[in-house]
Amino acid sequence: MAHVIAIANQKGGVGKTTTAVNLAASFAAMERRTLLIDCDPQGNATSGVGIDPRQCRTNLYTVLGTPQSATPAIRATAMDYLHVLPATPDLAGAEIELIDMERRESVLTQVVEAVQQDYAFVLLDCPPSLGLLTLNALCAARWLLIPLQTEYYALEGMARLLATVERVRGRLNPQLEILGIVLTMFDKRNKLSFHVEHEVRGHFRDLTLTTTIPRNVRLSEAPSHGQPALLYDIRSLGTQAYLQLAQEILDLPRLSAPGTAACT
Repeated sequence: MAHVIAIANQKGGVGKTTTAVNLAASFAAMERRTLLIDCDPQGNATSGVGIDPRQCRTNLYTVLGTPQSATPAIRATAMDYLHVLPATPDLAGAEIELIDMERRESVLTQVVEAVQQDYAFVLLDCPPSLGLLTLNALCAARWLLIPLQTEYYALEGMARLLATVERVRGRLNPQLEILGIVLTMFDKRNKLSFHVEHEVRGHFRDLTLTTTIPRNVRLSEAPSHGQPALLYDIRSLGTQAYLQLAQEILDLPRLSAPGTAACT
């Protein structure tokens, strides 16, 4: 059974999709069967692994009402161990349509349950909001990974996100836990990055992961080529950082604790 990880932060531009795509690729490079579910109507995670959303007649939106059809909608990628359940702009309509559905917060859970037995990891790339799509991801996930940009407003919105996590845990998904906070866009030339890192590690010492993701040109260029950074430039600092992050997550004691899925 897969480890299901939602990658979420309601603040945009923090490296959320970059983290989802490159962490998924890193797990795949380590021969862990990985499914990336694109929960963002922008479809950036889909195109980031080389799939054209415009060519996806079956996608996350089409399977939300029929979870049993999720497996045929999954696409292979250029990496043997990495698959994607794509998103298209139609998914934006789900925010409205879900409002009238029974157990509207658990629709994505049914999709995940239909496919997770085939994977070691299922990563959910969430939109930059705390709307129904993100709520569904938090209900479907066992773990939450929070990308946090090392800039001035890094901590802005964290209180709201953590409060949402507590409400989800209390009312909808008691198993949800924070896997960690990963600091992104770290610039060693900028004193502000070190200051923000100090503040974040001071406030969230037990939650902040050791690995930091640098600001890196190759990470920015890779999506325009429809490739994870690992395929675009395996030697880049960004690629190496995500490989290190994947290994750090694999080594986390809580992932191998009793009651959690095995990484195989």
